[in-house]
This record gives sequence, structure tokens and C-alpha cells, in this order.
Amino acid sequence: MASSPEGLFRHDLDLGADQVAGADEAGRGCLAGPIVAAAVLLDRGCLESEGDGRLSGIRDSKKLTAKARERLYPEVLACAVRAVVVMRSARYIDENGLHVSNIECLGRAIEGLDPDPGAVILVDGFALKGCQVPHRRLVKGDSTSAAVAAASIIAKVTRDRCMARAGNAYAGYGFEGHKGYASAAHRDAIRLLGPSPIHRLSFDSEAYRS
Repeated sequence: MASSPEGLFRHDLDLGADQVAGADEAGRGCLAGPIVAAAVLLDRGCLESEGDGRLSGIRDSKKLTAKARERLYPEVLACAVRAVVVMRSARYIDENGLHVSNIECLGRAIEGLDPDPGAVILVDGFALKGCQVPHRRLVKGDSTSAAVAAASIIAKVTRDRCMARAGNAYAGYGFEGHKGYASAAHRDAIRLLGPSPIHRLSFDSEAYRS
């Protein structure tokens, strides 16, 4: 597996395409907040130069610190041919289901890229049923492909910023810290305050029943 930054770029170059796109999501397993998908389109020049060295530290967003993700976020946007972000709210997830919401976000994101003919589009972990854009499912794509890793950074930073704003809007839940994941502090806050308007009530969490 191409887990080093150099290996991620080499993986995408070896695909032989002039453009490579990656798509990934953030927030699938959270109790609160949106699910966010990002798609990033990179050209061969960017892949060969690693964005003139600006993307040399790129990797799966989960393996980066928050500070490193914030540093790389504008660099990815500057180097990308195009980047698209799509999100679905907690209410949408409750009404339509997590899987449908996830697939829809990823599909809409890659549909918005408008790549050149012959571009290779990689989606982390999922084949997107119903999506009209040809794409390839890549298991562990965020630790294999530079384009998917770039998308994972855009999705993660976008969502973290949303949850930081939610922390200001809904005091006491600590969204700015746990970002909506099911930490002990988050579950305790739900027991104390009840669910907020951005909690996913369709999720079967014991915190909702206490």
C-alpha cells in the first residue's frame, strides 16, 4: 500500500492519466452534525511536482494533526484544477438514511468536477450506485492516492469548521472539541442537555435513552 506521501503521488501518476480525481467523506460515524464529502481534481503537473512541494506532506487526514490539515487545506485548493464540497445535514440523514446521504454526497461531489475526458476518478471505499460519472472504488483510498488524501483533508477541515461554529451556536455540547463523535463527554452532554437540533436522532445511541 502506498502509505508514504511519495507513494501516494506515485500511485496516481502510475494510473497514466492527465487528470486524477479523488473523493472522500468526513463525519459518517458522528452522532451530530453533517456528513461532508469533497472531491478534488489534480492534473499530472501537480502530481509530478507534488504541488511544487507544497503538498509534500499530504496523507490521510486522520493521520495528520489539525494544524497540519489547516496548513494543507489552502495548498490543496491552490493546486487543484477544481474542488467540490457537498454536505447533508443531520435532519437529511435522519430522513433519508446515512448510507443514502453518504453516497449522494460523494456522487454530487464528483459530478461537480467536470474533468477532462480520460480522467481517472477514485472514490474512497464506495462504488456510487446511480452516479453518472465513471469512477473507481478504491479501498483505503485516503492512504493510497494523493487525490483521495487531498479530498479527505478538504472534507475534514470543512466539517471541523462547521462543528466549531456549532460549538458557538449550541453551548454546552463541546462540538468544537469532539466534532460530533461519540466521546464520553459528548454522551454526557446529551444526557444532561438532551439532543440539540443538529443531533442525528435516527442513530441508535444509548445517550438518547438515558
